[in-house]
Amino acid sequence: MLSGRRLDLLDPTPMDIEIEDIAHGLAFVARWNGQTHGDYAYSVAEHSILVTDIHARLAPDAPVKWRLAALLHDAPEYVIGDMISPVKAAVGPGYGALDDRLAAAIHLRFGLPAALPKTVKATIKKADKISAWLEATQLAGFTEVEADKFFGKPDPTITQGLTLHLRPPSEVRADFTVRHAALMEAL
Repeated sequence: MLSGRRLDLLDPTPMDIEIEDIAHGLAFVARWNGQTHGDYAYSVAEHSILVTDIHARLAPDAPVKWRLAALLHDAPEYVIGDMISPVKAAVGPGYGALDDRLAAAIHLRFGLPAALPKTVKATIKKADKISAWLEATQLAGFTEVEADKFFGKPDPTITQGLTLHLRPPSEVRADFTVRHAALMEAL
Protein backbone atom coordinates (compact mmCIF):
# COMPACT_ATOMS: atom_id res chain seq x y z
CA MET A 1 0.00 0.00 0.00
CA LEU A 2 1.10 3.61 -0.47
CA SER A 3 1.28 3.95 3.31
CA GLY A 4 3.99 1.30 3.35
CA ARG A 5 1.70 -1.29 4.91
CA ARG A 6 1.74 -4.80 3.53
CA LEU A 7 -1.76 -6.24 3.23
CA ASP A 8 -2.22 -10.00 2.99
CA LEU A 9 -5.44 -10.29 0.98
CA LEU A 10 -6.04 -13.86 2.13
CA ASP A 11 -5.45 -13.13 5.81
CA PRO A 12 -5.89 -9.39 6.42
CA THR A 13 -5.37 -7.95 9.87
CA PRO A 14 -6.74 -4.66 11.22
CA MET A 15 -3.20 -3.37 11.78
CA ASP A 16 -2.56 -3.54 8.03
CA ILE A 17 -5.41 -1.13 7.27
CA GLU A 18 -4.95 2.65 6.87
CA ILE A 19 -7.75 5.04 5.97
CA GLU A 20 -5.49 6.94 3.58
CA ASP A 21 -4.95 3.73 1.57
CA ILE A 22 -8.70 3.08 1.50
CA ALA A 23 -9.51 6.67 0.46
CA HIS A 24 -6.85 6.68 -2.24
CA GLY A 25 -7.83 3.32 -3.67
CA LEU A 26 -11.57 4.00 -3.66
CA ALA A 27 -11.08 7.42 -5.27
CA PHE A 28 -9.55 5.65 -8.27
CA VAL A 29 -12.01 2.73 -8.52
CA ALA A 30 -14.75 3.54 -11.04
CA ARG A 31 -18.35 2.55 -10.48
CA TRP A 32 -20.37 1.43 -13.48
CA ASN A 33 -17.09 0.16 -15.01
CA GLY A 34 -16.42 3.80 -15.89
CA GLN A 35 -19.46 3.96 -18.16
CA THR A 36 -20.78 7.29 -16.92
CA HIS A 37 -21.18 10.71 -18.51
CA GLY A 38 -18.55 13.31 -17.69
CA ASP A 39 -14.85 13.98 -17.59
CA TYR A 40 -14.16 11.84 -14.51
CA ALA A 41 -15.25 8.41 -13.47
CA TYR A 42 -17.78 8.20 -10.67
CA SER A 43 -15.66 6.63 -7.95
CA VAL A 44 -16.49 4.20 -5.19
CA ALA A 45 -15.26 6.84 -2.73
CA GLU A 46 -17.84 9.33 -4.04
CA HIS A 47 -20.51 6.61 -3.94
CA SER A 48 -19.57 5.80 -0.34
CA ILE A 49 -19.95 9.42 0.74
CA LEU A 50 -23.37 9.51 -0.95
CA VAL A 51 -24.46 6.27 0.74
CA THR A 52 -23.48 7.81 4.09
CA ASP A 53 -25.60 10.89 3.35
CA ILE A 54 -28.57 8.75 2.30
CA HIS A 55 -28.13 6.53 5.37
CA ALA A 56 -28.34 9.66 7.54
CA ARG A 57 -31.66 10.53 5.87
CA LEU A 58 -33.02 7.01 6.26
CA ALA A 59 -31.93 6.61 9.88
CA PRO A 60 -31.38 10.11 11.33
CA ASP A 61 -31.24 8.80 14.89
CA ALA A 62 -28.79 5.97 14.17
CA PRO A 63 -25.57 5.95 16.16
CA VAL A 64 -22.58 7.54 14.44
CA LYS A 65 -20.85 4.15 14.23
CA TRP A 66 -23.48 2.99 11.73
CA ARG A 67 -22.80 6.05 9.56
CA LEU A 68 -19.15 5.06 9.69
CA ALA A 69 -20.18 1.55 8.61
CA ALA A 70 -22.10 3.12 5.70
CA LEU A 71 -19.00 5.08 4.65
CA LEU A 72 -16.93 1.88 4.76
CA HIS A 73 -19.54 -0.42 3.18
CA ASP A 74 -17.49 -0.87 -0.02
CA ALA A 75 -14.07 -0.32 1.55
CA PRO A 76 -12.71 -3.76 0.53
CA GLU A 77 -12.92 -2.55 -3.06
CA TYR A 78 -9.85 -0.39 -2.43
CA VAL A 79 -7.83 -3.53 -3.11
CA ILE A 80 -10.20 -5.92 -4.90
CA GLY A 81 -11.97 -3.44 -7.18
CA ASP A 82 -15.64 -2.97 -7.94
CA MET A 83 -17.31 -5.80 -9.81
CA ILE A 84 -20.88 -5.76 -11.02
CA SER A 85 -23.13 -8.35 -9.37
CA PRO A 86 -23.29 -10.77 -12.35
CA VAL A 87 -19.49 -10.97 -12.42
CA LYS A 88 -19.34 -11.53 -8.65
CA ALA A 89 -21.80 -14.40 -9.03
CA ALA A 90 -19.76 -15.89 -11.88
CA VAL A 91 -16.56 -15.71 -9.82
CA GLY A 92 -18.30 -17.73 -7.12
CA PRO A 93 -18.35 -17.82 -3.33
CA GLY A 94 -14.61 -17.21 -3.04
CA TYR A 95 -15.09 -13.56 -3.94
CA GLY A 96 -17.68 -13.09 -1.21
CA ALA A 97 -15.45 -14.78 1.36
CA LEU A 98 -12.52 -12.54 0.41
CA ASP A 99 -14.75 -9.46 0.62
CA ASP A 100 -16.06 -10.57 4.04
CA ARG A 101 -12.54 -11.10 5.45
CA LEU A 102 -11.40 -7.69 4.26
CA ALA A 103 -14.55 -6.01 5.58
CA ALA A 104 -14.09 -7.65 8.99
CA ALA A 105 -10.49 -6.41 9.25
CA ILE A 106 -11.54 -2.91 8.16
CA HIS A 107 -14.42 -2.82 10.64
CA LEU A 108 -12.23 -3.94 13.52
CA ARG A 109 -9.55 -1.38 12.58
CA PHE A 110 -12.05 1.44 13.03
CA GLY A 111 -13.90 0.17 16.09
CA LEU A 112 -16.88 -1.50 14.41
CA PRO A 113 -17.97 -5.08 14.97
CA ALA A 114 -16.45 -7.50 12.46
CA ALA A 115 -19.97 -8.47 11.33
CA LEU A 116 -22.63 -5.77 11.31
CA PRO A 117 -26.09 -6.41 12.75
CA LYS A 118 -28.59 -7.48 10.08
CA THR A 119 -30.78 -4.41 10.61
CA VAL A 120 -27.80 -2.11 10.08
CA LYS A 121 -26.74 -4.01 6.96
CA ALA A 122 -30.31 -3.75 5.64
CA THR A 123 -30.40 0.04 6.10
CA ILE A 124 -27.01 0.43 4.43
CA LYS A 125 -28.17 -1.82 1.57
CA LYS A 126 -31.28 0.33 1.13
CA ALA A 127 -29.10 3.46 1.00
CA ASP A 128 -26.84 1.67 -1.49
CA LYS A 129 -29.79 0.89 -3.78
CA ILE A 130 -31.04 4.47 -3.60
CA SER A 131 -27.53 5.64 -4.48
CA ALA A 132 -27.48 3.23 -7.44
CA TRP A 133 -30.81 4.66 -8.63
CA LEU A 134 -29.44 8.21 -8.47
CA GLU A 135 -26.23 7.20 -10.23
CA ALA A 136 -28.16 5.32 -12.91
CA THR A 137 -30.45 8.25 -13.69
CA GLN A 138 -27.97 11.10 -13.30
CA LEU A 139 -24.76 9.56 -14.63
CA ALA A 140 -25.24 6.23 -16.40
CA GLY A 141 -27.95 7.09 -18.92
CA PHE A 142 -30.86 5.13 -17.40
CA THR A 143 -34.39 6.46 -17.61
CA GLU A 144 -36.27 6.61 -14.33
CA VAL A 145 -38.46 3.71 -15.51
CA GLU A 146 -35.36 1.57 -16.14
CA ALA A 147 -33.81 2.52 -12.82
CA ASP A 148 -37.09 1.77 -11.00
CA LYS A 149 -37.06 -1.71 -12.52
CA PHE A 150 -33.51 -2.51 -11.40
CA PHE A 151 -33.21 -0.64 -8.11
CA GLY A 152 -36.76 0.18 -7.00
CA LYS A 153 -38.31 3.63 -6.97
CA PRO A 154 -36.87 5.62 -4.07
CA ASP A 155 -38.89 7.86 -1.80
CA PRO A 156 -38.51 11.35 -3.31
CA THR A 157 -38.17 12.89 0.16
CA ILE A 158 -34.96 10.87 0.60
CA THR A 159 -33.47 11.83 -2.78
CA GLN A 160 -34.56 15.47 -2.71
CA GLY A 161 -31.65 17.78 -3.45
CA LEU A 162 -29.13 15.02 -4.15
CA THR A 163 -27.41 16.02 -7.36
CA LEU A 164 -24.30 14.06 -8.30
CA HIS A 165 -21.15 15.73 -9.58
CA LEU A 166 -18.05 14.12 -11.02
CA ARG A 167 -14.84 15.35 -9.45
CA PRO A 168 -11.14 14.66 -9.70
CA PRO A 169 -9.95 11.71 -7.59
CA SER A 170 -7.81 13.98 -5.41
CA GLU A 171 -10.88 15.98 -4.30
CA VAL A 172 -12.93 12.86 -3.61
CA ARG A 173 -10.06 11.24 -1.70
CA ALA A 174 -9.73 14.34 0.50
CA ASP A 175 -13.49 14.48 1.17
CA PHE A 176 -13.62 10.77 2.01
CA THR A 177 -10.75 11.19 4.48
CA VAL A 178 -12.35 14.29 6.06
CA ARG A 179 -15.70 12.49 6.39
CA HIS A 180 -13.99 9.52 8.02
CA ALA A 181 -12.16 11.76 10.49
CA ALA A 182 -15.37 13.58 11.42
CA LEU A 183 -17.19 10.31 12.04
CA MET A 184 -14.31 8.90 14.09
CA GLU A 185 -14.20 12.06 16.19
CA ALA A 186 -17.95 11.87 16.80
CA LEU A 187 -17.80 8.27 18.04
